Amino acid sequence: MKLYILVSADAPEVIVSLKVSVHVGRYLPARRLPKGYEKAVERKINMIVYVDLIFLVNFLIDGLLLYMTARTRKIPVVWWRLLIGSGIGAIYVVFMFIPALSFLFTFIVKLCFALIMIAISFGIVSLQHFLRNMGIFYLINFVAAGGILAIHYFWQSSNEVWNGIAISQSGGITHELRFGLIFISLALVTVIWFYKHVFQSAKQREELTSFFANVQIDIGMVRLSCIGLIDTGNQLYDPLTRTPVMIIEASQYEAYVPKAWMQKIRDSQVDQILAGMGQDHEQDHEMESFIWQDRLRLVPYRGINKATQFMLAIKPDRVTISHQNRCMESHKVWIGLDGGKLSSDNSYQAIIHPKLLQP
Repeated sequence: MKLYILVSADAPEVIVSLKVSVHVGRYLPARRLPKGYEKAVERKINMIVYVDLIFLVNFLIDGLLLYMTARTRKIPVVWWRLLIGSGIGAIYVVFMFIPALSFLFTFIVKLCFALIMIAISFGIVSLQHFLRNMGIFYLINFVAAGGILAIHYFWQSSNEVWNGIAISQSGGITHELRFGLIFISLALVTVIWFYKHVFQSAKQREELTSFFANVQIDIGMVRLSCIGLIDTGNQLYDPLTRTPVMIIEASQYEAYVPKAWMQKIRDSQVDQILAGMGQDHEQDHEMESFIWQDRLRLVPYRGINKATQFMLAIKPDRVTISHQNRCMESHKVWIGLDGGKLSSDNSYQAIIHPKLLQP
């Protein structure tokens, strides 16, 4: 079933107090309608459109999308530019209710209006800069539109979905969508908020990834591989030898460290491990069974509360770090065991001392 709609030339447009009354009747000449539909076109439909509300809603939506584009691209917001760009987008929507301007609703004209909006809102620094702004603008539009549809269907029951479905004679399926102004506003704000936080999180993750490096630690016959974060603020040294200390989660060596020691490491009571030697027979036995007992050292450091604490450190044979097509090997380094989680999402398990990256 096909529907032909065209506003007749003799139907006047009445604009009073920003309220447009569009009379739709005698849509097309009978020779262009399917056979048997000649009488159907004699009906007249009255549709009232409030231009001020349509303009205001689209002005706010376009402004929000342009603002999010600027935030995503980290472009300084020039408010008068943004307002003009939003106004152009809102005016274009109003044009669809003027029959004489129906030629504007083609792909080329739509693209031109979008280009004008981006050019006015953000300027044209270079072609690459302009195209990136355009791409992000359309990406945010697609995310917002898809998010609104998703929220709409999420709240609909199965009966509401089926009531909006129609099957044409040719076998095609159409679905009627009805969105209220309040729903669109709430859904758009929700989608934009979600997009902002997800995008920023992904951006931060991408920036952080550039500081990740592959770490390989060799201690005797044991080889451990993990991901390390290059921390330029890590200035932890062994005070006696001025050897840099690379921090690693103690759980990485849980299979080799006695359980009682692991508990003291987690409780930040490392000094009690060595203090109890010779006094606790069970601890002495654990010490004798520890394969790296001749590689241990306590490294003092200042905690968050500024109090001096100790970290149990192990002397490795070799530490190899691979970062950005570079491979650095160091023998003069201590491995400090931390009892907590260095990363909440387990994206890295070690903190690399910046001196280990120096040739």
